[in-house]
Amino acid sequence: MQLASGIVVAETQIGKVRLNEYRPEQPGFSSHFDALDMDRLRFGIYSATAADVERALRQPERLESLMALLSPAAASYLENMAQLSVAATRKRFGANIGLYLPLYLSNLCANECDYCGFTMGNRIKRKTLNDEELAREMAIIKGRGFDSVLLVSGEHETKVGMDYFRRILPSVKQQFSHLAMEVQPLAEGEYRELVSLGLDAVMVYQETYQRRTYAAHHTRGRKSDFGWRLDTPDRLARAGVDKIGLGVLLGLDDWRLDALVMGHHLHYLERRHWRSRYSISLPRLRPCVGGVPPKVELSDRGLVQLICAFRLFSDSLDISLSTRESPELRDNLFSLGVTQVSAGSATSPGGYAAPQSQLDQFEISDERTVDLVVAELQLRGLNPVFKDWERSWIAG
Repeated sequence: MQLASGIVVAETQIGKVRLNEYRPEQPGFSSHFDALDMDRLRFGIYSATAADVERALRQPERLESLMALLSPAAASYLENMAQLSVAATRKRFGANIGLYLPLYLSNLCANECDYCGFTMGNRIKRKTLNDEELAREMAIIKGRGFDSVLLVSGEHETKVGMDYFRRILPSVKQQFSHLAMEVQPLAEGEYRELVSLGLDAVMVYQETYQRRTYAAHHTRGRKSDFGWRLDTPDRLARAGVDKIGLGVLLGLDDWRLDALVMGHHLHYLERRHWRSRYSISLPRLRPCVGGVPPKVELSDRGLVQLICAFRLFSDSLDISLSTRESPELRDNLFSLGVTQVSAGSATSPGGYAAPQSQLDQFEISDERTVDLVVAELQLRGLNPVFKDWERSWIAG
């Protein structure tokens, strides 16, 4: 049976219980993912030797090299990795660092995700921006110099779904040259419609690529469908979305294995859907209302290793750094391979005009103003860029 959203559902009847199993209409990464041997990948990471790391540094663009660069053995080569990462970033991106800001539309959510402040079971005040409130938030963001915005919401398909997006996207696109979204996964046709309304990029984070861990943290709602989320980047690419963002929530499980599988996902997408551009985000689990502690701690050195490993693996990849991290750490990471940063962020709907911490998705660590972050970037010889894209540049 095919649902209105385009999902194909296989139905079986066992007693009085009906089981729905997601099956993609077209082959996607989920088919490739099912063939991955997680035990072999884990063994490869933790059995890598110094010789493997040195070989990877000579030819870092291979998946086997990414495995070695994410391994414990690579920790001894961190200074070398950092120097190569800086060189690769400057060669591809120059000294430019793109600046963006998240604009939270709503904290309504129909999912139970125990690490998120928006989870349905949390007794927090819920809010969705109306047109007037949205206009007020946009005016503040524009006033701070931003021309790239990331629309974020909880995942609530009925109250913050396509009808809402159809209404607001034209007005948002009038204000910002680059429009990205981080909302619930949608069907291919829905993404195609949003592209026609001005959508440029979509961030869709798998959170963890380990099925059992994923199921333990996503217990209710559409987000519990691992396969539907896993194939979202394929639908995005087929719909013509220019830029697609991947990410894992570091701390839910073994960060080395999650990062390696994300590398497999990126490798697959870059070869299957080469017309789209790609980015990754590497957020560490942060405190929130009712949140869970990290299962696996990721140290600052580990985060540096992750950034450098992915930069060496893909020199054209955008790497984003949010305000989850402390000012001191962010300052030191700016030069190592990062290409996109947020500054002066609010993580609640209406948070720029009227900050209310009880509505936040998670706690931020870098609370500096945009001007202070810009000054720090310039002090380090970097070029803060508020706008580097214009539709008219590629017209015709």
